[in-house]
Amino acid sequence: MLNQQTIEKLYAMRMRGMADAFTQQQEEPETTQLSFEERFALLVDRQWNWRQNRVLERRLREGRLQGPACMEDIDFRAARGLDKQVVRSLMNDSDWVRRHQHIFLVGPTGIGKTFLAKAFGQKACRDGFTAYFATAAQLFRELELARADGSYAKRLRGLGQVDVLIVDDWAMSPMAEGERRAFLEICDERYLTRSTLLTSQLPVAKWHAQIGDPTVADSILDRLVHAAHRIDLQGESMRKKKGGRGGKDAE
Repeated sequence: MLNQQTIEKLYAMRMRGMADAFTQQQEEPETTQLSFEERFALLVDRQWNWRQNRVLERRLREGRLQGPACMEDIDFRAARGLDKQVVRSLMNDSDWVRRHQHIFLVGPTGIGKTFLAKAFGQKACRDGFTAYFATAAQLFRELELARADGSYAKRLRGLGQVDVLIVDDWAMSPMAEGERRAFLEICDERYLTRSTLLTSQLPVAKWHAQIGDPTVADSILDRLVHAAHRIDLQGESMRKKKGGRGGKDAE
């Protein structure tokens, strides 16, 4: 009876990890061989892990990074010019995020840019950072709606505070005046304090023309290019190689 009351109190205090571990200890006779300190340490460890997992789940959900993409599933065997040492060094403790650096993933469609971008974002979340993933079209649509409902300044601050902003399908088409101005504002909010990851089918040399206005293009690229790691991918579409089934690292 006393144990049940203890478990109910733990749940009431939102200490589900500890409650589940305490229940498990009652069901496993071998735990009686452990000292009080050892059993208590197991309870604390379980609660700690439960809280960390909940925090990570929230980061991934809010960052639109839920899904299978993770560093462990990156396919380094495919012939696409992906340097395993470079990728692993960048993902190690997400040091590029700590240094407020950027990453450009450039290559043809189907080569796995989106999967890699999400894997970088997921690893950053696992290392304690926040991230946000959106296609360029989604991002500009969100900003346009924010202008319409009066929440643009708040939305801009939010984008400025996220540790890793991931923009997929960047510079796919010439940018409209409102889009390039909005992206410049985002870059200004994040300059020297946050990291940005861009994926694009076009080489970096062509981004200037896609942005359009030479002055705005210079300002945007000046804030990104000099602190960026470029990963150029080449080869055939991984989707075609996998017979259109998608699968690991085929996004």
